[in-house]
Amino acid sequence: MDKGRVEAFSDGVLSIIITIMVLQFQAPKSIELSALVPIIPKFLSYLLSYIIIGIYWTNHHHLWKAVEEVNGSILWANLHLLFWLSLIPFVTSWIGENHLDSIPVALYGLVLWFTALAYFILVRMLMSHHSDDSLLAEAMGRNTKGTRSIVIYTAAVLLSFISPWIATMLYVAVAIMWFMPDRRIEKVVEKNNK
Repeated sequence: MDKGRVEAFSDGVLSIIITIMVLQFQAPKSIELSALVPIIPKFLSYLLSYIIIGIYWTNHHHLWKAVEEVNGSILWANLHLLFWLSLIPFVTSWIGENHLDSIPVALYGLVLWFTALAYFILVRMLMSHHSDDSLLAEAMGRNTKGTRSIVIYTAAVLLSFISPWIATMLYVAVAIMWFMPDRRIEKVVEKNNK
């Protein structure tokens, strides 16, 4: 099956997810600059989530550059990833409304954990569908960053009941770790196009 529709559908879903997140902001009734202060926690949770969704979008985009074709299982694995990403606006809003309380921070981390797991599963399914000498196999190799992300998210969820701030900093640390797109795929694709 052709991969183009999967890419286009995923791009559309991710743009809707970001739109939903920004629509959760309510403009203050006051025109005073100080009226923005209560919105700061919501804005910071939005900013982190926007970056996380952007990271998934860029890495998803890079990943699909090396994909040659898809099958039904891969379509479902991609939908599984999009499902978890679609929950990010809800948990983002909950954290912003509750100023980093333990339960919202833990649930945020669980959504991130399942999202990372879904991406890991998608990559594994794509690799099993492609030959060992494919561009994808050459580019992906071992996915140690993906495994580290899941481990850090696990620690953060557990720590959220002790210190929601530390848990949140771990979520930020994973975002920093992934901020630059996975360049392995670009390098392999560029090398093979020469």
